[in-house]
Amino acid sequence: MRGDRVKFLRVVVLLAASILPSGVTAPARGATTLPVIVAVGAGGDHSCAITSAGGARCWGRNGSGQLGDGSKSNSPLPVDVLGLASGVAAIAPGTYGTCALTKAGGVTCWGRFPVDTPGLTSGAIASGRLHRCALTSGGGVKCWGSNSAGQLGNGTRTGSNVPVDVSGLASGVVAIAAGDGQSCALISGGGVRCWGANTFGQLGNGTTVGSNVPVDVSGLARGVVAITAGGLHTCAITTGGGVKCWGRNVAGELGDGTTTDSPVPVDVSGLAAGVTAITAGVLHTCGVTGAGGVKCWGDNGSGRLGIGLSIPNSRVPREVVGLDGPVLDVAAGDGHTCVLTGAGGVKCWGLNYAGQLGNGTSISSMKPVDVDFSPHPTIVNGSAAGRTRAGPFSTSTKVTPHGTFVTWQARALPAVLTGERLDVWMAAKSTWNAPWTTFAQVGTVVVDDESHAYFEFRSPLAQWVSIRFSFAGNAEFPAVTSLARPVRYS
Repeated sequence: MRGDRVKFLRVVVLLAASILPSGVTAPARGATTLPVIVAVGAGGDHSCAITSAGGARCWGRNGSGQLGDGSKSNSPLPVDVLGLASGVAAIAPGTYGTCALTKAGGVTCWGRFPVDTPGLTSGAIASGRLHRCALTSGGGVKCWGSNSAGQLGNGTRTGSNVPVDVSGLASGVVAIAAGDGQSCALISGGGVRCWGANTFGQLGNGTTVGSNVPVDVSGLARGVVAITAGGLHTCAITTGGGVKCWGRNVAGELGDGTTTDSPVPVDVSGLAAGVTAITAGVLHTCGVTGAGGVKCWGDNGSGRLGIGLSIPNSRVPREVVGLDGPVLDVAAGDGHTCVLTGAGGVKCWGLNYAGQLGNGTSISSMKPVDVDFSPHPTIVNGSAAGRTRAGPFSTSTKVTPHGTFVTWQARALPAVLTGERLDVWMAAKSTWNAPWTTFAQVGTVVVDDESHAYFEFRSPLAQWVSIRFSFAGNAEFPAVTSLARPVRYS
């Protein structure tokens, strides 16, 4: 073999049996039982969902630990949030962190500005770019995190790692929203108050002057039933199901047919009635219609409007294509959008460089794709002293003149038992910056009675290889990956 200047790469797969996440029953060999999803959230470049059993799962970007799986590795497939296998009532992903509301009323957050406040007895949570807010059971509002624009609403611009009271909102609040640098509250009488950054009029009070205490939104003293805060704009649903937005409008995210910023609420074109849910991203906005469809408007970079067209933006709402059934809720991140379907699944579309669409790829999509909640192994480098990397089913390493031996462990794979077969796939490239070749099946491994499987193959020297595993006979995996990372080898 050495004369042929080839080396063996030996991949050892340790398939550890584990407890199924709550709400998922162990599938029969070759079958898969999917969890029922009851809530979805999106923030920045990651997404999260709650299962019917109250478990939390997240996917996408993880540079600040916002997925909550104990690592800082991106994941293109849902991973379990540690310690939250059950008992989650609501989830709020932000740009660099995520918060969950437990059924006991406590709030726990991970990523930037983590908190664990079991005594907060919150009624709702909201995550912005660098701040978080919670609605207490008594109808008051508390916020924490960055306060450079006054987004904590306590009359100062001093950040806080612990929740602080928002001035003048000790009671009477029924909903909250957090954006890039602004926060808003929906009052029990249907009025809206906002505070924080206001460079583009996102506070809606007719000015562009920021405020570190809540101010009334012009024309919305009553008649509002829902609110959302995006990057630099804010929106609300009225009692009749109409939508109004205010703030920045550079890409048409206010939906009034223009690209003119507005410091006061303007009507969204064509959505005077029937809207049941609303969400705002950085430069786009989406709403669920009474018929269970979704309409989006604003920036369409990477297909974040879900309309199947490559147009740069839309100044008016357009119908999302390919939903195949009624939608219950919608959530927007920076450049992607997700919906909760009536069937208990999740579909996402738009930007996908970090895997925020959850379909196992890093390929952006102009149309909705299904989030893959089927059981997958999380690949862990067992030879690197506890270091982990992202990419369920996949890893990459460089074959060197000294040979490469890598030990891998697969966890959260309860369906794998002694005698289970896994197909092994490989792609290659000559340098790290070169494109991957198409994945090809290179063999099949069988799990032995010690839950180990071994596979050995030849590859040219100094070549990068990416390896993926799938259940035997299941070839549904991404054809390319931008998430593969070099790992330690010996």
